[in-house]
Amino acid sequence: MPARSAILSLCLASLLAGCATMPTPRNLAGAQYQAEQRLADGRAAPCQLPAVPAETAGLTPVASAALASGPALIGPGDRLKLVVSGDSETLTGQHVVGANGRLVIPGLVDVAVAGRPLAEVAASLRAALIERAVVRDIPGNVVLAQVEQAGVQVSVEGAVFEPGLVRAGERSAEAQSVTISNAASGDFNTGRSLATALRLAGGIRPDAAADAVYLLRGGQYTRIDLIPAFTGGVPADPQLAAGDRIIVPSTGCFNPLLVRPSSVTAPGIRVFMSNLSRPASHNAASAIGKESTSLPYGTRLIEGLVSANCVGGSAMKAARQAVLISRNPVNRRAIVIARSIEGLVRHADRDDHNPWLMPGDAIACYDSGAMAVADAIGVIGNALVPAALINGLAQ
Repeated sequence: MPARSAILSLCLASLLAGCATMPTPRNLAGAQYQAEQRLADGRAAPCQLPAVPAETAGLTPVASAALASGPALIGPGDRLKLVVSGDSETLTGQHVVGANGRLVIPGLVDVAVAGRPLAEVAASLRAALIERAVVRDIPGNVVLAQVEQAGVQVSVEGAVFEPGLVRAGERSAEAQSVTISNAASGDFNTGRSLATALRLAGGIRPDAAADAVYLLRGGQYTRIDLIPAFTGGVPADPQLAAGDRIIVPSTGCFNPLLVRPSSVTAPGIRVFMSNLSRPASHNAASAIGKESTSLPYGTRLIEGLVSANCVGGSAMKAARQAVLISRNPVNRRAIVIARSIEGLVRHADRDDHNPWLMPGDAIACYDSGAMAVADAIGVIGNALVPAALINGLAQ
């Protein structure tokens, strides 16, 4: 009799454990990021018109079109070709701009060239050679051409996913060899642009003031409107120079217009997934691989759940729950959101509860209540069989 009571108690405890649900995820007030994540009093986060960055104080404003249409500037690592009439070895040849931004021909010339257009550099170099009596003042006897534009290091700050220093226009060794061996005069590095630098910094965030992006160069700055990159049109995309600073202010609120692949956002994101629901005992059985976790930017939670094989199945498995773990990039607070998978699929107002996935987000699937009961029954069965065997042996 005591053995039977112990077995009954074990069965009841297992049943109750199988039917237990996870606690409802909660967030601190102010941790909201997307429009669906409301403040404590139910209001949406207000948008704020960002002020002009303090870094522009003392700088001269210039039109973005003028900066974008201006000549490309020489930078460290650029390869220049110098041709001097009557010379074949001493001066004539290819020269690389040093890390300090100077063009040095040992014993002959040392000229600062970084941040200057090619025509200005050619005039300075010719004047220096004439001053040192290396060449005579004859028109056309000194020709300087650009063979290769190297990548430039610039700073990207503000409302981007990965702010910091980036190298825009960096080329592979194979691409460099093709460019150098090309007989054409001049070079155009398409990667040495504002849009490329923003993508290298993870792309602009949904809270970015896309119509007020600032580019600082030397004693000047310009304000660039990137909204045409999302609505159609051609936004200003100036070529960058070494030492440029790009500042992307934040509006403090979520703009769905900016959540899509574009020239200034990431084309794709990496999302971490976990689907340990029955009958899959591990993620490999759920077909969660590198391809399924790499999603286009602009993917919502329900599409991510489909990629994780969390949607569909029998009626017993349909009432599953999903958890989204994200992070507010503004205040760095973690956000946890719980959603009913069937609710996301079937409710007419699904868009109000179906947030966008951001880079580095994590989603996880939990079994339905019916499957929890089935698991509890399985535990009871696994406990009864050994007990029955022991009882039979005892008799």
